Amino acid sequence: MSAAIESFLAMLAAERGAAANTLAAYRRDLEGAQEIAGDLADAGSEELARLGKAWSGLAASTIARKSSALRQFYGFLIDEDLRADDPSPALPRPATRRPLPKILTHEQVETLFAQAEQEAESGKPAAVRLLALLELLYGSGLRATELMSLPLSAVPRDAPFLTVTGKGGQARMVPVSRRAKEAIGRWLAVRPEGAKYLFPSRGRHLTRIRLYQLLKELAVRAGLPPEKVSPHVLRHAFATHLLEGGADLRVLQTLLGHADIATTQIYTHVDTARLVALVNERHPLAEKPQGG
Repeated sequence: MSAAIESFLAMLAAERGAAANTLAAYRRDLEGAQEIAGDLADAGSEELARLGKAWSGLAASTIARKSSALRQFYGFLIDEDLRADDPSPALPRPATRRPLPKILTHEQVETLFAQAEQEAESGKPAAVRLLALLELLYGSGLRATELMSLPLSAVPRDAPFLTVTGKGGQARMVPVSRRAKEAIGRWLAVRPEGAKYLFPSRGRHLTRIRLYQLLKELAVRAGLPPEKVSPHVLRHAFATHLLEGGADLRVLQTLLGHADIATTQIYTHVDTARLVALVNERHPLAEKPQGG
């Protein structure tokens, strides 16, 4: 790995507060590009043009991500006076369309919760923990990483809020519903003592992969397609259902911890798609043929 790439990654960590997973993703993309184009710090337009050919079989979104990493890298080199020219215009610019996030219907959410609540009645710690996890994912819209890394000290005593550290180390206050607060209380009563994290596991905290597995397994037991249930899907359902209920987009941006409201606006497209489907299905003329 070249010194220039290491310096770029160090800048991302220090100045932008990039998380370990983000840094690892940048490293993979830059290392992969370097294997094709040679030393990136010295590569010119001709070398970068090879990347477009090598990536031709990849999805447009993947190519866009890889190209973005390289453009930022070359921007860094120029800012640091490590390079005078910018070869990044030679990188491919695929047309991408951001996909609408998958969501669960209100009925599917109710089915999932009914199963989790039924299992939690057993009093088994694993079942009580799963209900608390579910309540925080859907009730507060937390990212999986935010939820897993919640310290015990973040749990509110009187105020109905959690203090969450999101992307880039940015802290925000997240409201906790009465249901979630009750579920957390039940979990604290059976939670192992002495651990730093709210959801401890093997000396640290529950992993995102394990959370993903637990939700898939719950979906199967609830009779729902497991591919439709994940931490991200529950976060999307939280946002979409709030928007449907009349929540302001700026409020939603704050709750989700989005730095740019453009990221939040994807949910307006989801709601619009729902309204179009509603008109097509429920309008009095929907089933009446034209010219009839």
